[in-house]
Amino acid sequence: MEKPEKTEIQYEYTKKRRDFGRQCLFEDYGPQVLVNIPNNPAHYKNYILRNPVHVAIQNTSSMSEHWVNSVRAEYTSSGINHIEGGWPKDINMNDPEATQRYRRKIEKDDAYIHAVMHLGHSMEHNILQNHAIDMYQTYYSELPSIPPVERSSCHTVNVYREPGTRRPVRSLSWQADGGARLATAYADVDLMRNSRAPQVSYIWDIENANAPELTIKPTQPLLDLQYNPRDQNILVGGMLNGQVGWWDMRKGGEAVGVCPPHVAHRDLVRNVLFINSKTGAEFFSSGPDGVVKWWDTRNMSEPTDSMIIDLVKLPTDTQSFENSLGVSALEYEPTIPTRFMVGTETGAVIGGNRKGKNPLEKLPTKYEAHLGPVYALQRNPTFLKNFLTVGDWTARVWSEDCRESSILWTYSHRTKLTDGAWNPIRFSLMLVTQWDGCLSCWDLLRRRSAPIVTAQLCDEPLLRLRPHEAGLLVACGSSKGTVYLAELSQNLGTADKNDKQLLTSILERENKRERILEARMRELRLRMRQDRDGGPQATEADHTANDRDLEEATAEYMQTVSELQAQQQKTQ
Repeated sequence: MEKPEKTEIQYEYTKKRRDFGRQCLFEDYGPQVLVNIPNNPAHYKNYILRNPVHVAIQNTSSMSEHWVNSVRAEYTSSGINHIEGGWPKDINMNDPEATQRYRRKIEKDDAYIHAVMHLGHSMEHNILQNHAIDMYQTYYSELPSIPPVERSSCHTVNVYREPGTRRPVRSLSWQADGGARLATAYADVDLMRNSRAPQVSYIWDIENANAPELTIKPTQPLLDLQYNPRDQNILVGGMLNGQVGWWDMRKGGEAVGVCPPHVAHRDLVRNVLFINSKTGAEFFSSGPDGVVKWWDTRNMSEPTDSMIIDLVKLPTDTQSFENSLGVSALEYEPTIPTRFMVGTETGAVIGGNRKGKNPLEKLPTKYEAHLGPVYALQRNPTFLKNFLTVGDWTARVWSEDCRESSILWTYSHRTKLTDGAWNPIRFSLMLVTQWDGCLSCWDLLRRRSAPIVTAQLCDEPLLRLRPHEAGLLVACGSSKGTVYLAELSQNLGTADKNDKQLLTSILERENKRERILEARMRELRLRMRQDRDGGPQATEADHTANDRDLEEATAEYMQTVSELQAQQQKTQ
């Protein structure tokens, strides 16, 4: 808007000399326009018409001033100490019978009635005043604020690329006690189990993505590298030729101890894990040769114990290498020292007991989990009876009480799933990596039909993931030797006070449902076996009964499916 030119407003009073001393006679007349500044219609589009306008805007300078000194109101603060009074000295107000008799005596007096009638109008006025609502007052300010709508997200905060060549990431391990170091194992293996690239692995400081902090130099490429949960400087690893060894970061990248070749595994070592021991120096390893071996870093000349993963059918049978099942995943819970679990290349999950006396006690449980190899196996950090498995195109949640089927599972993805893990802080969150480079987050409390967040971290396949102990950071390794550090939103990395109770009810309900279905299937199989053993005559005689049982089973199945669909719609 154009600024008007300043115009000096003045008026000159002239008077002749002969008129000096005479009385001044002033008169009142109408206003006189001295300056008129017309508006510019071209500026109308820059303004918005607002009705009503409750803000006064003056563009020109003020031509007059006015002061008013109002009478200041005086305020006083006073308190009132109200106690029950008016009782005569001879009446004990703590005695209810005496006070009641005195009240009845006073209420019969005529002066009391007139006093109540006189005070009734003023009391009614005060009550109505108290009931009035001030529309400008902020009510319910003492109530807790409602949390905002959750916005789940996952984004990359740092990228660590292998120097030189680009080999697939085979293993990730965070330093114990919430450390800021990440151990990464790289290996490029062909079909003949030969290495085609350098053999080193690296330890990264997450604050420095330019270069690794330490280079691990094994004799063969490492397929797994894990930190000691009790010592932040000790690592153990499994090599391509079947040997296992351990490293001390304080002594550099050379191995401190490596087992001899004649006591090593017959094939490559896919998994190594520390176990709960008094010394903190014991670990065990597994591989496709179907043998689990326990080691002690203080003496690597031979394993302390070994177990063949062979499911024998009779107590008198002995385990052999010919029938052993190749191990693709290994799981150990420190709170259950003697038990462990292995995922096999045939898709089965087998529970083991190290203190078993015979083969049946050593491998007591078996779960037919997937159609192909089990890529990931991990117990829930809070609910130890439930464990997660990842294989083929699905991720499944199992319960130790149900061996025939999983209690929860994801839909079949279009791409292969490569790894999975539970969030250590938010125990209802499953993290799953995919072949198309996506990291999907499944929360069992919020939604079970689809992931909460799916983040596209890269274009190449993601092979490994490992969440940090704090719950907000997740490290993901790709097939081109790149490690992506992703950060989850606050609601995905923290747990509420009611989450444990809610997840307990969900797992118990699904566990109960699977047990009912298992019992029903056992009854049907038993009935079919009895019908088959009874011969064709019994089958013909009871032909209508079989049709009726089939109709009942079909109706019960359809009812179960409809209930599950209703539950999924409620959760969504």
